[in-house]
Amino acid sequence: MKDFVGKNRYDFCEKMLDDSIALFFSGEVRTKLGDENYPFTPNRNFYYLTALDRPNLILMLVKKGEVCDAALFIERFDEVKAKWVGAVISAEECREKSGITDYKYIDEFDEIFSDRVFNGHLENVYLDLENRYFNAESPALKLAKRIAENYPALNVVDAHGVLAEMRRIKKPVEVDKIRCAIDITARGIEAMMKNARPGMYEYEIEAYFDFELKKAGVTDFAFKSIAASGKNATVLHYSDNNSQTGLDELILLDVGAQYEYYNGDITRTFPVSGKFTSRQKQIYDIVLGGNRLIVNTIKPGIEFKSLNITLKKYYAEELIKIGLIKSPEEVSRYYYHGVSHMLGLETHDVGRHNEGLLETGMVLTVEPGLYIAEEGIGIRIEDDVLVTEEGCEVLSPDIPRTTEEIEKIMSEGRQNG
Repeated sequence: MKDFVGKNRYDFCEKMLDDSIALFFSGEVRTKLGDENYPFTPNRNFYYLTALDRPNLILMLVKKGEVCDAALFIERFDEVKAKWVGAVISAEECREKSGITDYKYIDEFDEIFSDRVFNGHLENVYLDLENRYFNAESPALKLAKRIAENYPALNVVDAHGVLAEMRRIKKPVEVDKIRCAIDITARGIEAMMKNARPGMYEYEIEAYFDFELKKAGVTDFAFKSIAASGKNATVLHYSDNNSQTGLDELILLDVGAQYEYYNGDITRTFPVSGKFTSRQKQIYDIVLGGNRLIVNTIKPGIEFKSLNITLKKYYAEELIKIGLIKSPEEVSRYYYHGVSHMLGLETHDVGRHNEGLLETGMVLTVEPGLYIAEEGIGIRIEDDVLVTEEGCEVLSPDIPRTTEEIEKIMSEGRQNG
């Protein structure tokens, strides 16, 4: 990762204006309750440039002419704090992971920033100003306000768009980590299929996934797992996972492991009894056909938003055939989300706004679904794919997908336990 993040810093510096400084924050620990904190996860752009995942760190890049210097601001060692919650990251560990050799302390930041701006005659400051909510706050947004008050002549540039563009195309090391996340996810899905039984609660089935991830050393999920049986599966982001499964119900599992901050995102739907009913199989095979259609459509140069148009046209034809709808306009009653999003350091990774053309090196999901609430049927089949020069590679090829494959592995689970 050291070479990977070093190249990322170099590429970012190449895109900076001359006489500029860039500042990136790892993030802050948030208090949950009393003296308990929420688990910390690093700002992904900071991680992309440093491979560091500890709180209260700042990366500083200064570009003058052909030279771009990198420095890290770290916390000072506190012996008392170390005894209670562990030592802060050392300069040696930062150097080993990031390749950055220049270190300063957080309490020196204001003075050093002022000196660099004034004596270095800097004109621009790059900050990661991603902000999806009007009242959102982040270290970068807070600093932008301070700069506006104290250095009104300094031009603030949003670095988020630059990094989003860089992160759209995955490097081989990133694809390898996504593969690892998917492989671990696959083991969890197989465990759920083999151990699911009618009458179990959704969270009991989900627990088999959690156990497999723990066994693999995974410390976090890509997102909150969805284990939705029966009609619950028609609610896209259902995550209560507390209903009891019925004899003839399907259960939709939308799950993902996170491996070194790279994510898998897989959905499988299967009957808790181990056998699909004829109606469930009919709807399932239509969704599976949509999955295969989109996988076969993906290639460089295809417009991202056209994938969903292609799927909806296919659904219209198939659903009219079986009498579920009478006109294409009715598809939205049973399919009401997009068929794909980007995947990487975030589950819904940068580049998720249905814009532009597909390019070699992108990693995205393929997740057609149908949701028939009046029949208690919700089915989604989601795979992760890598766009290649001539098409795409399915990164999750071995996870049971057809009704025959699913029934076979569930039968094996019953024979062995």
